[in-house]
This record gives sequence, structure tokens and C-alpha cells, in this order.
Amino acid sequence: MRVLRHLPLLLCLLAPSAFADALYQIEVIVFRQAGEPIVASQPAPDDWAVGSQPITGSERGTALDDAAAKLNPGAGYQVLLHKAWSQTLTPVPNKAAINVGNEQFGHYPVEGVIAFSQQERLVDIDADIWVNQFDGDALLTGSERIKQRSRLKNGELTYLDHGSLGMLIKVNPL
Repeated sequence: MRVLRHLPLLLCLLAPSAFADALYQIEVIVFRQAGEPIVASQPAPDDWAVGSQPITGSERGTALDDAAAKLNPGAGYQVLLHKAWSQTLTPVPNKAAINVGNEQFGHYPVEGVIAFSQQERLVDIDADIWVNQFDGDALLTGSERIKQRSRLKNGELTYLDHGSLGMLIKVNPL
């Protein structure tokens, strides 16, 4: 009976650790699928990364190398970006900026933002990735775009499809 009397106090002491922010490894592969590129009606905006944190400094080794190897030109695919990083996830969405290639006037060949939020055992994502084309003067002339929202299960590889682009994403607790 004494334990029951102190149960609310025990729950208050234990609850913060149960809801503490958790560190995850996130891995993303962006690829082009066979066929004609579907160009977005507008090129990537100059403020494409506003409100996000770059993954620089938190990058990790990739684990989906076998999946990336299967996305080869012989199979009708081209890997455009393959990145892995660690990030703390919370119920409040936080945005990660990813890019690859040489910067040209504030843009990269592949650039985008993915917002993550942890919802109990699931992770909500909101991805907005741009694949850019540049002219001979390094000016942005057009972009393809994959913009998708999804709910992921921890540790499960998820495929997002959007026209001529696709994305594989996996989120693992560390």
C-alpha cells in the first residue's frame, strides 16, 4: 500500500526519461528513375534551406550501400545523393539541410530540407528535395523536385516516389 501512495511521485521522476529526446541515425538516398525528368514549374528558391540545420559535422557512415548499388544505370536508375547523419528527434519538427556537389551561387546540384518529428514509435517526415540544372555560367536554369510527407517506422526502409525522382529513407534509433 505504501508503494501506491508514492506511485505519482515515482511516475513524475521516471516520466522525463521516457519522453527524452532521442538520437537517431538517418540515411537518405535520392535517385533519378528511368524516363524523362519532370521539371518543376519553378526552380529551387534561393532560400531553400531557411530554418534548417546543415548535417555537416554529424555525418556518419552509410549502411544502405547494397541498396544504392542496385540503383545503377543498367537498372534504369541514377543515385544523385546518398547521405547518413545522426540527429536528435523530438515531437516538435526540426529540419535538416542536405546537399551534394559544388555550390554555385547558393545552390547545389542536389539540395533540400527534410523535417523530422518523433511521434511515439513512429517518425513523421516532410521532405522537399531539389535536383538542379545549371547553364555554362553556373546559373540555375531548372529543377526537378520531390516533395513528400510520410510516417516511418523505426528501422524500416521506406520508398518515396515522385515522378522522375525517388527517395529511400531509413531512420534508426541509436
